[in-house]
Amino acid sequence: MTQRYLNAAVAPGEMLEPLRELRAELGIPESFTAQAEEDAVDAARRDPGGVDRRHIPFVTVDPPGSMDLDQAVHLEERGDGFRVRYAIAAVGRIVEPGTALDSEVRERGVTVYGPGHSFPLHPRVLSADAASLLPGQERSAYLWTIDLDDGGAAERTTVELARVRSQARLTYAEVQAALDADTALPQPVPAGFAALLERVGRLRLQIEIDRGGVSLDIPEQIIERRADGYELEFRGTTAVERHNAQISLLTGIEAARLMRLSGVGIFRTLPKAAERDVQRLRHTARALHLEWPKAVAYPDFVRALDSTQPVHAAFLDQATTLFRGAGYEVFDGAAPAAPRLHGAIAAEYAHVTAPLRRLVDRFGLEICLAHCAGTGIPADVLTALPHLPGLMAEANRRAGVYERGAVDLMEALVLAPHTGEVFAGVVVDVDDRPGKDGLQRGTVMLAEPAVQGRVVGPVLPLGEEVRVRLTAADPTTRTISFELA
Repeated sequence: MTQRYLNAAVAPGEMLEPLRELRAELGIPESFTAQAEEDAVDAARRDPGGVDRRHIPFVTVDPPGSMDLDQAVHLEERGDGFRVRYAIAAVGRIVEPGTALDSEVRERGVTVYGPGHSFPLHPRVLSADAASLLPGQERSAYLWTIDLDDGGAAERTTVELARVRSQARLTYAEVQAALDADTALPQPVPAGFAALLERVGRLRLQIEIDRGGVSLDIPEQIIERRADGYELEFRGTTAVERHNAQISLLTGIEAARLMRLSGVGIFRTLPKAAERDVQRLRHTARALHLEWPKAVAYPDFVRALDSTQPVHAAFLDQATTLFRGAGYEVFDGAAPAAPRLHGAIAAEYAHVTAPLRRLVDRFGLEICLAHCAGTGIPADVLTALPHLPGLMAEANRRAGVYERGAVDLMEALVLAPHTGEVFAGVVVDVDDRPGKDGLQRGTVMLAEPAVQGRVVGPVLPLGEEVRVRLTAADPTTRTISFELA
């Protein structure tokens, strides 16, 4: 839930070769083997079936141009509450265990994203076509039906394999415009969909606040060419994105509950943020001239920010580094006695909503389906479970290093023309020990442009404003270095 968005329309030419070298260094494959592609074509012909739910007017809500559509949603009022129907692509029902395709998908683990490009978990014949919940196409899906009370709390959840047909592919901007300007959505979309998504989303956000959770509005990072170089911009999220994300979070929380009931599953885990990291973020806020009173806790401060404001967006981008140590915990035979709360969500949580882009989801979906059907969990799922934490840890490590490398590269391109210039910033972190030269090393956050870099000096005043000179901004090595001025 802390992924950055590096959606430059086209990666600048100066980025292409360094990113290619980084992919080679990390072992991120740019294509599938011929056998895996052949297996994917066979998988695309496979029909998992399911009960007929094609009459339900599902829609998808995603960024513009998205083709790997994992989820489709339908909302309706139900007496004094609401009914959420969430269809999730049944990719696990068409990828055959033991095939070359299955092997390569397990090695990849996740879809890897960079500025203006991605390397999908599955071949595009599946991820952007046969398994994707594209509008007007019949698809098999894991259909979640979650009944909520009038306050948005879940009362009953079922999962079934179903045949569905999405009616429209909507963008966040389209749905937001329907709310803000009463703009009409395409004809197949149920009347009042946007307003109902807002109502349910607001209720779920309040439940999140009440249980102590916090969600980040992660801004999109964009690099654009200017006359004298490049500029890095942050584009904020819409309210619709927050409300839509709450439907996914609801499903993940209910998935964890079903797994606990079944005694078999895999939780997504995240420890609470370390105090040192919270203090680092407080220093970051100061660097960006954001007032964060000592009496205000991190969740309350974050909720007061508006990601459409560039400075707020820059802080929220840095806040993605607050929660470290995310992983997965498998249990088979009995759920852990003590709750395994996700440190940001403040509830037990499982990944099940993105099987086209994340390996672990395909197995979690099968566990929840089997529990609701009262059938045995497939043997290949049970066999795979113990290996998933390791596979996902390595996949997320590679994706994270690539993502961070792309950000570092973009920031180096922005700063390269300004080598030797002096900037104002705040020291947000200091290494525990000085170097062999006796100098301290740490991290400085600039306000303009809103980037971080390594800094060196005789004494680094943690949390204090400083003047620093840019000594290096090298796109080739993706490094930015400063010294105290």
